[in-house]
Amino acid sequence: MSDRYQGYRKLRIDRPEPRILRITFDDPRTRNALDAEGHRELASIWRDIDRDPETSVVLVTGAGDAFSAGGSYDFVEEIARDPKVRLRAWREARDLVYNMIDCSRPVVAAIRGPAVGAGLVVGLLADVSIASTTARIVDGHTRLGVAAGDVAVLIWPLLCGLAKARYHLLLCEPVDGREAERIGLVSLCVEDHELDERAMAVARRLRDGAPAAIRLTKYALANWLRAAGPLFDVSTALEFLGFASAEVQEGLQSLREKRPPRFDPDCPV
Repeated sequence: MSDRYQGYRKLRIDRPEPRILRITFDDPRTRNALDAEGHRELASIWRDIDRDPETSVVLVTGAGDAFSAGGSYDFVEEIARDPKVRLRAWREARDLVYNMIDCSRPVVAAIRGPAVGAGLVVGLLADVSIASTTARIVDGHTRLGVAAGDVAVLIWPLLCGLAKARYHLLLCEPVDGREAERIGLVSLCVEDHELDERAMAVARRLRDGAPAAIRLTKYALANWLRAAGPLFDVSTALEFLGFASAEVQEGLQSLREKRPPRFDPDCPV
């Protein structure tokens, strides 16, 4: 493994085959939730990949039976409590999206089990997203008590249309793998036992294809996302504004206690 990846501790990085770089969310105890360090690493790794002459394609997956359960509760609590952490996390959330959009190497995501939060950002921004029938995709921002930020407002309407995006983002309604493929949220859905090999087969095809043609096509397609950049900037700023509110305190506490939230209906907005 190249020295450029030696500093990454929260993401497991290997090369299953030449020129294929695999990133694995690897904390099965938490269903691969990301803490503060993992969030930082996920935001920065795409710049290293973009400069890596030994990598032609990236494959992202999760250890065990989950893709990623999003940010850890401790990390969310730290964001809500500390304004400096909040600003740092906002910048990382911004960098994750723009760095991934600007990364020249195509990305394949193999999604099984829960896909939430920053992990879901990677899953939906991947150039080819392959979901298992076991996938459970959910944008849980409003359930937590913050506006739908991350990549939600940027990419959900482009992938599945505004009506479906409104339904799933306002209600935090989960989507399984079959429904995600039906509405266009992911590229493909396969049976769980087929997921890893199908994702690897797609990665091989991208690796063995014409590299300049593939990278330039990715660059051109990414202009759809760049053009919608102001939507992403506003929604993510509003998300992090919400981390200073009482709603996120109740949302986080209710998640910890595994109960429905009791939000105050008196809203000044």
